[in-house]
Formats: sequence, C-alpha cells, structure tokens
Amino acid sequence: MRPDLPYTIAGVVLGAFVLGEAAFAPEAAPIGAIDVALVVVMAAAAAVGRRYPLVALSVVTAAMLAFYLRVHGGVPPAFPVMGAVYVAAWRGNRAAAALASVVFLVGFLGRDISVAPSDRPAQQIVERTSLLLGWFVAANIAALVARQRRAYLEQVEQRAVEAERTRDETALRRAGEERLRIARDLHDSLTHNISLIKVQAGIAVHLARKRDDEPSAALLAIQEASSAAMRELRATLDVLRGDCVGLARVDELAERTLAAGVPVTVTVTGEPRDLPVEVDQAGYRVVQEALTNVARHAGPATAQVQVEYASARLTVSVTDDGVASTAHPVTAGVGLRGMRERVVGLGGTLHAAPRAGGGFAVEARFPLDGAA
Repeated sequence: MRPDLPYTIAGVVLGAFVLGEAAFAPEAAPIGAIDVALVVVMAAAAAVGRRYPLVALSVVTAAMLAFYLRVHGGVPPAFPVMGAVYVAAWRGNRAAAALASVVFLVGFLGRDISVAPSDRPAQQIVERTSLLLGWFVAANIAALVARQRRAYLEQVEQRAVEAERTRDETALRRAGEERLRIARDLHDSLTHNISLIKVQAGIAVHLARKRDDEPSAALLAIQEASSAAMRELRATLDVLRGDCVGLARVDELAERTLAAGVPVTVTVTGEPRDLPVEVDQAGYRVVQEALTNVARHAGPATAQVQVEYASARLTVSVTDDGVASTAHPVTAGVGLRGMRERVVGLGGTLHAAPRAGGGFAVEARFPLDGAA
C-alpha cells in the first residue's frame, strides 16, 4: 500500500462528512461552488500531509476556516484541522500546530460571537468553544505522546541492534582468540613431533641409500606420510590463524605438488572475479584435496587444474593420468566425503571418478547466482 493512500482516504472521507453535515444542518447557509472548492482543496492538502505537513496544515486550516465563515454550519470543519494539527505536531512541528489551533479557534469563536445572540445563545457558544478547545489540546498532546513513543521505540531498536553487533563482535573476537590458541598448541606440539618423524625418516632413507641398500617400503611410506601430514598441518594452521586461502593461491598448491614429484599445469578460463568467501575457499580446498590424492595414490602421473569462471557458475576440476581406472572403482575416503559435503553445502555438485582413458577426475561446480 502506498504511504500517502491513508491520508488521501482520510481527506476524502472528512470532505464528504463536512459537506454532508453542512447540507443538512438547519442553521447552515446554502452551499455554493466556492464552498465545494474549499473542501476539495482541503482534501488535496490532506493527501500530501505525510510529505508536506506544514503546507497541509496551513492549507487545511485556511480552507476550513473560510468554509465555516461562509457556511456557518456545525463543528465538522474543525475535524480536518485537528487531523492536520496532529500530523504536524507528530512530525515535530509543535509550534506551527499550536498556532494553527489558536487561529482556527479564534476565527471559529469570532464568527459565533458575530451572530445575533437570539440565533446563538451565549451558553451554546461557550460550550462549543470549550469542546473544540479540549479537542485541539488533546490532538496536540496525543501527537506529542506518539512522537515520543516513536522516538523511544527507535532508540530501543537501535540499542538492540548495537547490542547484537557487540555480541557478534565479541563472539568473533573470542572465536579468533580460540583459533589462535589452538594454532599455537598445534604448532608447539604436533608440528614438532611430525617434523621429528619426517627428519628421522629422511635420515634413515639417506643412510640406507648411502649403504647401497634400498629403503624399505614402510620407511618410504613413513617419509611420504610425514611430508603429507606436514603440508596438511600447515594448511590447517593457516586457516586457524585466519590466513586467507582462495583460488588466487592455486599456483602455490601446484608448486608444492611439483615439489612432491607431480607436475601440475594450471589453466584459468573466463574473467576472474570476486567470489563469495565460502565459494572461494571451498574451490581452493577441492583443488588441495584432489592434488593431495594425486600425490598419494596416482603413482607416476601429471595433473591438470582448470578453473572456469562463468556468469552464474564456478567450475573447478583436477584431472590426472595416473593408475586409476574404471575397472577398479574407488572407495570414497574421508577426503572425498568431506570434499563432497563442502561443495553440496554451498548448493554445488561434485563428480569424482576414474576417467575412461585412465587416471582420475574431480570436478566441482558452484552456483554464483544466489542459489546457494
């Protein structure tokens, strides 16, 4: 509903009421075209009272006072004026509302006094004037109370918003402090122990090869697992410390995977754009997990990473030419399940399966049109 519609309806209803009362009041003068025009002007002014309260107050007061002076009916011409007074005072124009009330009452009383006493007894004049005075005072007071109540409610709402924002900031700060504490504990304990395992395994492999002995498969597995664990732990520490991870750092993943013995090529199609943080991080994690799986399970292989930016979709894919084949289905491990949950949680889809020509393919599609 349009905000001005209630004011327009009120103006029309009050205008019809004023004209109807004047037409049937025995003491009223005949209604002419000028009188009808004054009522129409009043209704038009009332219709814009929300946007222009002072203009409406002035026009309504003048029109209804002129109408009463000409027709000299009952008190209905005061009702549109009281409405305009209320709106003006409610909008903060208290002095103008009080002045309009006084002007209309003085004109109303002056016209009553000018009538012959035989036509209008003094007692009736006092009663009508006192009644109108009480109504105008009530209109001004009611507007003041309504304005103060609105200000109070706005203040309460503002305090609630501020309290909510403060609670959110406090929660974020505490969560950040907790993440930093966990990161420090992991760095001081787990990182140190894994580093020792990695160093000891590397020394054992080096000594075995120095003696022209082939290191055992278990020893090589320990060395590889400790290196992978260190990479995963560093990535976890980056997240806990709040370091930004996203598709802009895919090249770093490719370099680390290359250092592990797997050549990686990265291809970006489309125009790179700012992505939602959750989508950007999820795309990065898909590439990270897929390249980790290539390094662990694909054997001697190369990998290709493709990032495709479209207007309503982001596609991230990682393929390799390793030992995986369609003849031996892959059982989804924790990494693939976590990857799928991350993608599906953002409204996307994930396809992870061996390729027809050999190797493995992972493709994640994220909607960018608000579907997530």
